[in-house]
Amino acid sequence: MSSKILIIDDEQSILNLVTAYLKPEGYEVMTAGNGRTGLNLARTFQPDLIVLDIMLPGMDGLEMLANLRRESDVYVIMLTAKTDETDKIVGLSVGADDYLTKPFSPRELVARIKAALRRLNAGSSQPETQTLQFTHLKIDPAARRVWADDQEIELTATEFDLLQTLAEHRGLVLSRDQLLEKVWGQNFFGEMRVVDVHLGQVRRKLGEHHGIVTVRGIGYRFEQERV
Repeated sequence: MSSKILIIDDEQSILNLVTAYLKPEGYEVMTAGNGRTGLNLARTFQPDLIVLDIMLPGMDGLEMLANLRRESDVYVIMLTAKTDETDKIVGLSVGADDYLTKPFSPRELVARIKAALRRLNAGSSQPETQTLQFTHLKIDPAARRVWADDQEIELTATEFDLLQTLAEHRGLVLSRDQLLEKVWGQNFFGEMRVVDVHLGQVRRKLGEHHGIVTVRGIGYRFEQERV
C-alpha cells in the first residue's frame, strides 16, 4: 500500500509543484489550502506524513499543529517563509518533526519525505523488538509507547526515536551529529538545532524524571539503569 501524504499550503503553485513531484513516486497525495480544512483532512485521510505551511489563512499552521498533536503523532514537515530562528524553534516546539525554509528545493523535500517514511516503516516492521525496561522508564519499540513509572508519556514520532536511540546506547554520550545520523539519516539537510529542541521537549514531557536524558557537553546521555 502506498504512503499517504497531505500537503497544506495556501499557495496553489506550491501545492501543484509538490504534488507533481510526489505522485510519480507512488504516493497518494491530498492537498488543502487552509488550516481548518487541513485539520479535517488529517482526521479523515489519516496521512502517513504532512507537509504544513506556517502562514495559512484563518487557522495558521502553528494553531493547526497544536490541535493535531492532541490526537495524532503523524510526522510533520513544516514549511516557513520566515528565516528567524525563533519561528523555527516555535514550530518544532509545537510538534513539528522537521522544517524547510521557503524557497525550497522540491527534490530536497521529496528526499526528506522518503527518509522519514523509511525510518517510520522500519520501526513498524519490527514487532519482535524487545521492550526496554529501566528504573523509571519503559520503552516499547513495537508499539512506540513510553511510560515514566506508571504514567504513559505522549511523544511525537521524532521524540520517540530520539529517546529510543539514547536508551539503546545507555551510558554513552551521543553527539548531535550522531543523533542526526541515527534518527534523521545520513542525508539530513537541516540544522543540528532540531536535536536540542526535540530533546528539550522530551525532557519537559518526562516531568520530574527529566534527568533521564542529560546534556553532556557535546551531546546527550541516557542515565537510567536496566532492570
